[in-house]
Amino acid sequence: MKCLFFLLGVLQLLAAAAAVYKQWLPNTNFETASNWDKGRVPCASDMVRFEKHKVISVLVGWPHALTDMYLPLNGEFLLASGAGFAAFDGSWDPGCDSGATVRFADAEHHAWFDPTLWQAVSPDGELEPSGHIFSVDEERVPCRYDDVIFQSETSFRVNVDSSRRVIQLRSISLMGQELSSPEAWAAYLRGPSAPLQFHGNGTLQVTGTGCPDKSGCACGNALDGRRICAALLGASEGQCPAPACRSPLQPLGHCCGVCGATINLDFTPDFDLRKYRDRLVQALLSQPKYAGVQMAISKVHKAQTFLGVIPRSSTPLIQIVLIDDGVGVQTGTTAEQLAADIMEDIAQHGEALGISRGKLEVATGSTFSGQAGSHPLNRITAGTVLGLLFGLLLLGGMLFLYRKGKLRLPALHVPRSWDKVEELTSPEAATDKGFDNPMFDVEPPSTDAGEDVPQEMASKDHEVFYLNPLYDASETET
Repeated sequence: MKCLFFLLGVLQLLAAAAAVYKQWLPNTNFETASNWDKGRVPCASDMVRFEKHKVISVLVGWPHALTDMYLPLNGEFLLASGAGFAAFDGSWDPGCDSGATVRFADAEHHAWFDPTLWQAVSPDGELEPSGHIFSVDEERVPCRYDDVIFQSETSFRVNVDSSRRVIQLRSISLMGQELSSPEAWAAYLRGPSAPLQFHGNGTLQVTGTGCPDKSGCACGNALDGRRICAALLGASEGQCPAPACRSPLQPLGHCCGVCGATINLDFTPDFDLRKYRDRLVQALLSQPKYAGVQMAISKVHKAQTFLGVIPRSSTPLIQIVLIDDGVGVQTGTTAEQLAADIMEDIAQHGEALGISRGKLEVATGSTFSGQAGSHPLNRITAGTVLGLLFGLLLLGGMLFLYRKGKLRLPALHVPRSWDKVEELTSPEAATDKGFDNPMFDVEPPSTDAGEDVPQEMASKDHEVFYLNPLYDASETET
């Protein structure tokens, strides 16, 4: 029995190590200064106003004396121990003599798919220090096997509008409790707070299960990729910053091009994503010369097309994105060196690591990326192949219709390149000229009175010449 408990403990530790925790950053707490239009918490002589038709959930952390307060029609105040409101008695309050109207800010715009509102954290909720690892933009938002944390002493309101009907998660921690089963989450949704905290057309679903594949699992946010990029680039009107390299790379799941290197790996069933990531960090990224390099590594699904144009299916691969802190012509050069080391390691140990093939693409401040150089050729090749295919289909259709008798082909007449053509008016003349083939039946022009024969055709001595492109009039003898 002790061995069984020990094994279960080990499995739980491994699951925790593989899990990814993402914490929601904004809150709707009464004591958060940024939640008020004046940039400060209301004081005793202020009049507090909540918009009448705004739905809100607000945590109050301590007692407040106020002159007046207008409440929303639909909302809740969550009072911490000892917190509450009291009417201001008019006594002097240091630093509070303005008597202004302070309005609570609109929390409706806080969107689930805004990457800037999430932060990767450790299982205990501590913010992860920025280091060698980063995530592409789609993976900065909680993925389907991630654990979501809302800080225990905070209130919040989240817009969960989505291109999907259901947004799956491994677990959700809020209000000091962890909900890690479908039953526990369903019970919470039936409570009074959930409609005030979550709004929009999407539905959050807790599955309680982590990624079952040791080679990793795709994030699952691709359908909301445009929504993620729109939120991320909203302040810049949807425009990505100008890259420092001439032909930036476009990693899957990332909103803007990057300078550096990308490596796409084809893998076998023996590949372990977590172990391989740890290997790269310990053996390569930890080297002092790569101190300014950051890496994103995850499983993604790359769309496959027929002839480079027609969507066919998608195939899983491991994507490694490398960027560095270089500037000018040095942008991406350190990442390129690291990518070369990774490719060399794959050449030596790839089979043992479960890697069957690796493809490298580079874009630095002084070079063009291989990716950008290959696109025009692919488009030309695809266009040529499609043109040939269309031509073959057209010829095949014409042949089919011809055999069915639905199509008649025109007769072809091939002219001979004679420079001089004489009128042969008798069989004897044809024989003299060498035209003794029985196919020729030469008759002299008729001179019956009933027929209108031109005078020049009635002359036996007259030679008739026909003009053609090969005939040179200067060679004619009269």
